[in-house]
Amino acid sequence: MDINIDDEIRKSFNSAYNSINAFIKDEKQIETIKQVSILISGSLKNNHKVLWFGNGGSASQAEHLSAELSGRFKYDRKSYPSIALTANSAAVTAIANDYDYSDIFSRQVEGLCSEGDVCIGLSTSGKSKNVLNGLKIAKQKKAITVGLTGMKGLAMGDYVDYLIVAPSEETEHIQEIHIIAGHMICGLVEKILL
Repeated sequence: MDINIDDEIRKSFNSAYNSINAFIKDEKQIETIKQVSILISGSLKNNHKVLWFGNGGSASQAEHLSAELSGRFKYDRKSYPSIALTANSAAVTAIANDYDYSDIFSRQVEGLCSEGDVCIGLSTSGKSKNVLNGLKIAKQKKAITVGLTGMKGLAMGDYVDYLIVAPSEETEHIQEIHIIAGHMICGLVEKILL
């Protein structure tokens, strides 16, 4: 295949820019990020925790964003209780083996989540059964539930209190917007609590 690499790079940047620009202009998404940040801050202030989960690239982002709260984002401050449910490989593989892969998050949410905690599920498609199952149990436990997805994942809204939607159908651009939104939330949480 004969391609112009410079053109391909520019196309990728322009596509990412267009998705991010559309997200920035969506007042509903800005308001959702604001509300989620305020709710997480209140939850942490009241000695609750944040649970993050997703598959593949979303699993990596869940771990990354969890670490921004338990470690630090921009400021030196106390650690906030933030857990990525993907990080415990023994739990993930045992649950998948003993039950089913679709239960890897719901079983952990059942054991770790309490009323007032915040559970954040990331799914670019919005259809990941294990993520939706985890959010379903979180709602039953009266946790605050947040979903991050893309344009094809709007049905995820049935499982969450707050839905952040990347205005794209391209996985890479959905994930780019998720990490930007996650960083915004972590930064706002730090500022609110400090």
